Amino acid sequence: MAYEPIWRAMQAFTAARTPDTADEVWLLCHEPVFTQGQAGKPEHIVDPKDIPVVQIDRGGQVTYHGPGQLVAYLLIDVRRQKLGVRDLVESIENAIIDVLAQYAIVGESQRKAPGVYVKNAKIAALGLRIRQGSSYHGLSLNVEMDLTPFSCINPCGYQGMRVTQLSDLGEFSLQGKALLIEVAQKLSGAIGRGLGYDTLTHEGDSSFFSASHIASSTVN
Repeated sequence: MAYEPIWRAMQAFTAARTPDTADEVWLLCHEPVFTQGQAGKPEHIVDPKDIPVVQIDRGGQVTYHGPGQLVAYLLIDVRRQKLGVRDLVESIENAIIDVLAQYAIVGESQRKAPGVYVKNAKIAALGLRIRQGSSYHGLSLNVEMDLTPFSCINPCGYQGMRVTQLSDLGEFSLQGKALLIEVAQKLSGAIGRGLGYDTLTHEGDSSFFSASHIASSTVN
């Protein structure tokens, strides 16, 4: 899916929230795009080639999104959930680590550089915006994608940072979209458990992906 319409939809959803609005997690893949956070420095975009660069309102530096990367946007009423920003970040990181563990892959977080790493190579990035007590933006998990565009930037502002992806770390019975669907299902469950939701209701098509609307799963 194109990046900017989803970003604008997140902003609109957050602006229209009421105290009774259910929290949502949107799961999708983006068309190729570099996104630059609010504090992003232009020197970290080394050679974008023909990939668009979008200046956005999350924290952090530059990262890449593209086909084969699973993105999860967390639209959470953090005040209602009694979550601090650090609590939310750690919950996201732990959810990713949980998913990796289900594939016998050991992931770890690094406090100095938010995200999840496998043997010091970054497999997942995260960036958030808190507005009116609610979060949007979220995480990206490299599943099975072309990693080449990461060489065009200093990922998350770190020169020479290595990146990796799930498909390079083991043998998998599924590939392509089927693997993305499986990982999306595992990730949504891990996020729901980590944030303490009793019920996770999936909306949209059964694969979480659709070109005609925003795939979402509502958590109550």
